[in-house]
Amino acid sequence: MHMADALVSTPVAIVAGLSSLALIAVSGKEIKKEERPNIIPLMGVMGAFVFAAQMINFSIPGTGSSGHIVGGVLLASLLGPWAAFLTLVSVLIIQCLVFADGGLLALGCNIVNMGAMTCLIAYPFIFRPLIKFPASSLRIILVSIISCVIGLELGALAVTVETELSGVTALPFAGFLGFMGGIHLLIGIGEGLATSAVLIFVQRARPSLLLPYSTPTSRKDKMSSKGFLILFGVLALILGGFICFYASSNPDGLEWSIQKMTGEPELSTVVSGIAPEAASVQDKTAVLPDYENSFSGILGGLATLILVWIFGTLVMTRKRNRK
Repeated sequence: MHMADALVSTPVAIVAGLSSLALIAVSGKEIKKEERPNIIPLMGVMGAFVFAAQMINFSIPGTGSSGHIVGGVLLASLLGPWAAFLTLVSVLIIQCLVFADGGLLALGCNIVNMGAMTCLIAYPFIFRPLIKFPASSLRIILVSIISCVIGLELGALAVTVETELSGVTALPFAGFLGFMGGIHLLIGIGEGLATSAVLIFVQRARPSLLLPYSTPTSRKDKMSSKGFLILFGVLALILGGFICFYASSNPDGLEWSIQKMTGEPELSTVVSGIAPEAASVQDKTAVLPDYENSFSGILGGLATLILVWIFGTLVMTRKRNRK
């Protein structure tokens, strides 16, 4: 669902960018209010895990399309919505600046569409009210699917609206929305299944991560905090360094929708507004465009971990200084 600059006008990009900056500022303030020890290492490792998981596009049977998880609902379930949002923002920034995945001009849109819609809307308003841990595996699966589908559908709607408001393409709104909504319904089901698998494991191995929203009868942890971080760090390495090579090569949901409308999975870049300047900056920062290096998954996960650590440290340092 990473939007390219070819879909976005300068005014829409500025509004989305300012909205994203405001949400990032709020997330920092909200994280400072929470008293969760070791939240920064957990944010970093889970950010690296989601970065690696996003590299694995799974095929959507019968469509010729593919999809990947966004990870917002999963992150929010373990970190809380605001820490999850800041973590997912870090993933999107690394993808954009280092790998040219999503346009720099469209970065604010992508943060709103993938970060805010999943972490700040689908999780607190859908997932959290529908479940209380400990929960049955069936309930976790159903609630995860519902939440992920709604998060992705909201993101797909936002992409369509932003494209329409930008007015830089000839994509008809109704048709574009129909394709985006339909394919992301299927992608959301896939993400929901993946999210529930992780949450079922967490509930069995380290339920204290889910304790802020659980009952006093929750089972004790079977895995230490260090063991959990090591496990998901290793999983990130496996996903980003090996399994990603088996990802589907089919166009993702956004590319597939554009292809259905135009016959091509990508639109040519529109040279207007500040788009040329944004593209020039991205050309300089994107040292591994299109994940061209065999170690892109590992390097991207490590870069995400470092960026999350920087963000988290800045937030916590300001918190200590104000005490």
